[in-house]
Amino acid sequence: MSEIKNIGVLTSGGDAPGMNAAIRAVVRSGLYYNLKVTGIMRGYEGMVNGEFINMDRKSVANIIQRGGTILKTFRSEAFRTTEGRAKAYEQLKKNEIDAVVVIGGEGSFTGAHAFIQEYNVPIVGIPGTIDNDLIGTDYTIGYDTAINNVIDAVDKIRDTAESHDRLFIVEVMGRDSGLIALRSGIGAGAEAILIPESRTNIESLFKRLEEGRKDKASKIIIVAEGDNMGGFEITSLIKERFPNYDTRLSILGHIQRGGRPTCADRVLASRVGVAAVEALLNGRKGEMIGSVNGNIHYTPFHNAIKHISEVNPYLLKIVDILSL
Repeated sequence: MSEIKNIGVLTSGGDAPGMNAAIRAVVRSGLYYNLKVTGIMRGYEGMVNGEFINMDRKSVANIIQRGGTILKTFRSEAFRTTEGRAKAYEQLKKNEIDAVVVIGGEGSFTGAHAFIQEYNVPIVGIPGTIDNDLIGTDYTIGYDTAINNVIDAVDKIRDTAESHDRLFIVEVMGRDSGLIALRSGIGAGAEAILIPESRTNIESLFKRLEEGRKDKASKIIIVAEGDNMGGFEITSLIKERFPNYDTRLSILGHIQRGGRPTCADRVLASRVGVAAVEALLNGRKGEMIGSVNGNIHYTPFHNAIKHISEVNPYLLKIVDILSL
């Protein structure tokens, strides 16, 4: 039988739509199992500094539809040090927090993994990142909202592109992962998609533009920010090679992170939030709680944070087929 009486919950790293839904699920399922739930403000920085708040049903009312995170987030330099983690442990002991749920991505779980190697504190993770680059879950919280935000923006950009016969290069988030670019690019009908996992061959892109339909009123190229060339360089090279094209660059930036989470993200956050609390009560620790083929899945932190370096090659083939 679990001796856990007080669960801490924090959000860390980049914010992702659906984090609030996950917080809500952790708090309400904790209360359902007669536990105390403590919110840790500003991620690991708040753990180091003892920024704790008591959470009840009312504190998570009317937040499931909100983007961002009510607990705030912070990239803590202090927690990267052994001294900082020691302070965090003392704060947890002082406030009688027995276990922690960390909502975040690769960096957040790297920190959690280091912490549990040093201190015997049960910690589980919930995958909250728009990049969808964690191993052990089909989708991460925030990814579905992010790609729909991209598609919505590209649809609007295409209206302008068609009105002026323009070629738009649209740069989306994805410093290390091209999954946002790949899926949103297919959904938006992009002529080409350039991602970090597949090194860009500029001559191949030129050939595609040369051989493409000349009567198309608009052309959209989606570029992940982590692509080996990047939006600015690609735009410059296309302008130089095709001076007859009216070529523009649009960088979507942080608009991709914001807004109301989609139903898919809310449901995923709710499922893994409840499962995280139940995992702690069942004695699990050091694992990310994900969803694989519709079922709850547990992945050790050191495996979950291994970056997905390959994408489904068939998706890239689909881009080629549909760009005719």
